[in-house]
Amino acid sequence: MQVNSDFSRRVVVLPGDYKFVDSPLVGVSRMMLDRAGDEVARATSIVRYAPGSGYSSHRHDGGEEILVLEGVFSDEHGDYPAGSYLRNPPGTSHQPFSKDGCTLLVKLWQFATDDSEQLVIDTRSQSWRQGLVPGLSVMPLHEHNGVSTALVRWAPNTQFNRHIHVGGEEILVLEGLFRDEHGEYPAGSWLRNPRYSEHTPFTGPEGALIYVKVGHMDAGLLGDKFIQSVSA
Repeated sequence: MQVNSDFSRRVVVLPGDYKFVDSPLVGVSRMMLDRAGDEVARATSIVRYAPGSGYSSHRHDGGEEILVLEGVFSDEHGDYPAGSYLRNPPGTSHQPFSKDGCTLLVKLWQFATDDSEQLVIDTRSQSWRQGLVPGLSVMPLHEHNGVSTALVRWAPNTQFNRHIHVGGEEILVLEGLFRDEHGEYPAGSWLRNPRYSEHTPFTGPEGALIYVKVGHMDAGLLGDKFIQSVSA
């Protein structure tokens, strides 16, 4: 299965484009944002757990990154409310479920080969750092060999400089309305800008909160090797 798997192209998915499909587990559905592979895949998805649903215990050979968007996500290690950021490196296993239902951003097979850090961050209690321009606040979540993941809060009417993303950029708009010269992106919008893309982002009176990952389209990821293996 190939969904937005040409990483040289810009992709924009708006909330009105969402089409959830059932997973093999009853009560768990997915909106596939990008995917290369079948049930085992290098993938980025919005995943919904209905109340009382979950997966059997399984191992993540390619690693898993999760941002809890709504509700409470759980496994045998704990409960993770909205705003929780988790990284389960290759080789880890768990049995995920949700008692009352939840919505997640999930990225699979997108770890560097030497990244073994396991993380659980409650972003509701973390401090923000001043960004590069007035009105911009940054909460770093993870960094490894030039691949950086963060939450970025944009105050109303904030203007950023025009810049180039040498290693690409991926954005999920969590709150407000994010803008650049190419369009407007309400909460729930997902953007993937390829290597060496450039833009001049800004906000209007609504402001915005975004999840952003940069550098990962120019990195030696397990997922790249996975794609090569399933394509061979």
